[in-house]
Amino acid sequence: MNGNASGEESCNIDWDTEDELEIQSIPLPSSCSRSTNPGEQATVGDGEANSNTGSGTSQSKLIRHFVGMGFPEKLVAQAIEENGEGNSESILETLLTYSVLENSPQQQKPSDSDHSSSDYYENFDDDLSDSYSWSEDEESTDSLPIKDKTVLALAKMGYTTDEASIAMERCGVYLILYFSFGYWFILKTIIVMVIFATRIFPCPGSSIAELTDFICAAQLAKAADPFLLDEEKPKPKRKFFENELWKRKRHRGCDRRMTFEDGETIRLPNPMIGYGVPTELCPTPYRSLPEAAMGPPYFYYENVALAPKGVWDTIKRFLYDVEPEFVDSKYFCAAARKRGYVHNLPINNRFPLLPLPPRTIHEALPLSRRWWPSWDTRTKLNCLQTCIGSAKLTERIRKALEDHQEGEPPLHVQKYVLDECRKWNLVWVGRNKLAPLECDEVEMLLGFPKNHTRGGGISRTDRYKSLGNSFQVDTVAYHLSVLRDLFPGGVKLLSLFSGIGGAEVALHRLGIPLKTVVSVEKSEVNRNIVRSWWEQTNQKGNLIDFNDVQELDGDRLEQLIHSVGGFDIVIGGSPCNNLAGSNRHHRDGLEGKESSLFYDYFRILDLVKCIMAKR
Repeated sequence: MNGNASGEESCNIDWDTEDELEIQSIPLPSSCSRSTNPGEQATVGDGEANSNTGSGTSQSKLIRHFVGMGFPEKLVAQAIEENGEGNSESILETLLTYSVLENSPQQQKPSDSDHSSSDYYENFDDDLSDSYSWSEDEESTDSLPIKDKTVLALAKMGYTTDEASIAMERCGVYLILYFSFGYWFILKTIIVMVIFATRIFPCPGSSIAELTDFICAAQLAKAADPFLLDEEKPKPKRKFFENELWKRKRHRGCDRRMTFEDGETIRLPNPMIGYGVPTELCPTPYRSLPEAAMGPPYFYYENVALAPKGVWDTIKRFLYDVEPEFVDSKYFCAAARKRGYVHNLPINNRFPLLPLPPRTIHEALPLSRRWWPSWDTRTKLNCLQTCIGSAKLTERIRKALEDHQEGEPPLHVQKYVLDECRKWNLVWVGRNKLAPLECDEVEMLLGFPKNHTRGGGISRTDRYKSLGNSFQVDTVAYHLSVLRDLFPGGVKLLSLFSGIGGAEVALHRLGIPLKTVVSVEKSEVNRNIVRSWWEQTNQKGNLIDFNDVQELDGDRLEQLIHSVGGFDIVIGGSPCNNLAGSNRHHRDGLEGKESSLFYDYFRILDLVKCIMAKR
């Protein structure tokens, strides 16, 4: 705040918002009216002092200035008369002195002048006393350091000492105050701007209002983000707890709550090859699993690697403390796709799908090689998203390139073009012409059969969205390949949030028969895609689909397990909407609309393990 603000500015600025005053339980004083049109009257205070806004006299400006702070107009006029108009600091000191004397027990006089009266000051002190719960032991705090006094003040307002200490540490505390006749004043410095309504006159630094604002903001942030909580929250509701049949102690990892310090960004490996990829040499992998994680049933859960703070720790703790395997699909195809996989599958004797897919842009899209400029050094595409670059964008790029026909474009143009190409996965289709990937090209890069998402009334937009949230089939198939020897007769799969059937396609391409697939997917578009693929590939097993994960409660799962003989593997993954992508306002972590499905995945997996353990 500017301590030299003019009278008009201070009259039009509401120094304390209603929210701040409500936090402190202090009655709202009369505020200056908002700016008026020329020639109209501006109401100052509570209607006591009216002056024309066009008045140019310095005295009227000073009066409006100090009345706007909350001082009575009569006192302001008297202080100006005593000190003259040129020394605003002396005027302020005089006004403060008047205020103290006016409210001393010996000099208080009744008055009818609304908020400017001593009655108002007494009521104000009563409110202050009520909200702060001050008592007779106040004088004993005079010897305390200012930091301790501030902590005490905040504690008496209902905040914890930890909250008060953190707020002061973050905001800084420079208030040096003392209590005199029921009011707080600055001992160190008197400045022009006075928050008269709260009787707190801050030096440059943090006022009580600012500290309470910080604490309230922190409380709101904690309420919105579970990873900032340092106290216990209600655990995710699990329906089968209602039935004694499935009651048991939750695994210790699921009861631990994450603190702010636990939420640091996870360190991702480089290279991101997990326990090995078929195209890179690596030592023979080894890992040990916690006893609670042993299969069958096996489980396999995919999530975006670059997730917000704390997400991976939470996923790991819920899924029996199994360490995630981080893999970038650029080692399997021509497009990057950084993902983490939490699973209890064996990691030895894996094998890839054959033939190996193309691993560079030019191998995957050979027609683009002719138009590819030498200064575009990309060999891999970035993560395939749910949306594509617009026609207007590619038109802007074309015009920028055509402005420099002779030789290579300047470096700043090259940088602009390459930045957009990397962001939107644009490829060269002609001279100075870039275009987004077509749906069938995305299908190929992700390992799906051609036209997997085409037809049946599915729009182009829906195709991109479904593909952008799907598995990369070659990567997933490499991990699932160990199931072929474990279940030579076929697998019974519980597929949660199936999308367009990436796991089903991977198992089919591995030559593993699908005896039973129970698929849960809310999108009708995606369910139709999976159903169509199931019929076109002449699957012999049973496909049972659900559109709502809440349908899979304890009773329904027990019925399914009884009818199909149990599940061999439970596969799932959260759409990336809340965990990564271009739209940062959707990045809500595991509490987001889509990614909170993880808790349903764990609920169902844990219930399946419990029911099957009884059999």
